[in-house]
Parts: sequence; C-alpha cells; structure tokens
Amino acid sequence: MLRAEGIVKQFGGLGVLNGISLRVDKGEVVALIGPSGSGKSTLLRCLNQLERVDGGAIYLEEQRMCETIEGRVVYAPEAALRRIALRMGMVFQSFNLFPHMSVLQNLMDAPQHVKRAPKAEALAMARELLRKVGLEDKADQYPHQLSGGQAQRVAIARALCLQPEILCFDEPTSALDPELTQEVLAVMRGLAEERMTMVVVTHEMDFARDVSHRVVFMEDGNIVEEGPPEAVFRSESPRTKRFVGRE
Repeated sequence: MLRAEGIVKQFGGLGVLNGISLRVDKGEVVALIGPSGSGKSTLLRCLNQLERVDGGAIYLEEQRMCETIEGRVVYAPEAALRRIALRMGMVFQSFNLFPHMSVLQNLMDAPQHVKRAPKAEALAMARELLRKVGLEDKADQYPHQLSGGQAQRVAIARALCLQPEILCFDEPTSALDPELTQEVLAVMRGLAEERMTMVVVTHEMDFARDVSHRVVFMEDGNIVEEGPPEAVFRSESPRTKRFVGRE
C-alpha cells in the first residue's frame, strides 16, 4: 500500500536517513522503534510530505509522491500531492488541537473545509468518532479543559474524520504519564483490531510487541533490524537486545 525506496534526508549536510526502504501493507501495523535521533520521526514526516526527501522514491499504491530521476528528486504535481495527503492521517505527540475551537469544532473543521462535507454530515461523523474514542461527553469542551490523554484521543478522532487509509503516529504517548498513556494505547489497539493501516513511531515496547505486525528497529538513519515482533524481540543482535531490554 505504501512503499518507500532508498529514502535519503539530510539537514545541513548531516545525513539523517541513509537510503531507507520501507513497505507497509494494507491493514498492517508497523512499529518504528529505536533510540532518539535515529531518524524515525524524520522518516514519518517524509512519508507525510512534512519534509521533502533528498533522494529515493515514495509511492502510495498507484500514486507517485516522488522519485529520483537522473540524480534529482521530482515530486508529483501539487494536485496529486494533495490527493495523496488526504489518504494519510497524522497524529503528533503534541496533539496540535486548535485551542480556540471546541472539541466538536476541532473534529468538524477539516471535513467541512477540506472535503466540503455538509455540516450535518460532518457533525454526525464527529459525534460518532468521539463515541469511538470514549469522549462523547467532551464535545463542547475546549482543549485546555482536557487531560493529555483526552486531548490525544481527540487528536486521533480528528485525524480519522478525513477517513484516511493510513494513519501515522509520531510518538503519540511520549508527553503522557503511564495512566494516560494506557488510554491512548487502548484506542490504538482498537484501531488495529479494525485493521486500520498504521505506522507508529513509539517507545512503548509492549505496544510494538503485542499489537504491531512488523517492527522496524532504526539507528543512525539506518534500519538495523526488521521483522515480526517475536523475531525482533528475540533477536540475538547485541544492539537490538540492549535496546529492547534483554541485556
């Protein structure tokens, strides 16, 4: 469904991604793990068009986001990039909710202004998604009135409002305490059970082990190890063993 080939990304001449290739199949949950600074979030941002790559190619099924031709990265026309963007949702670690809008307004905004959905349709979808994440009683509250876990669940519901085919998470629980973390992970587990395609940058090893179909261990802009959770978490590689806590 999503395919990245030989992705290269540099910041100020420093290599952050060194030829990364990644495949994500429909209905699959892929967990990206690794130490801070390994390139996980940068890879996710490249897949979501939040960063432009310096080399390689990215495809979403039949649609080309970018490819390298004669040493130069060529992106698809803007209209095509917008279509691809609508097929992918993103949940950030810092929630990124609009503070001046109620929870319900946060959810209704994109369907109405991006997809031109009628207000009644956007409202019905927003209420259904709030019910899905267990926050139907918070519809009229504002972001500052929510706990961190509640705000992140609203952020997930907001991303789902555009009905993406792939949902990407950039360390969605890193700003939360353990109790609130479990609230968010429960919602993500539910999405996995519904076969939502997800790419998750996470430090939650239990989630990576128990929920993902494939784990990708990154370090220094490279993929060190990749495979089913049981294979990666039982790896005999000294570096992998150290990271997952088996040494």
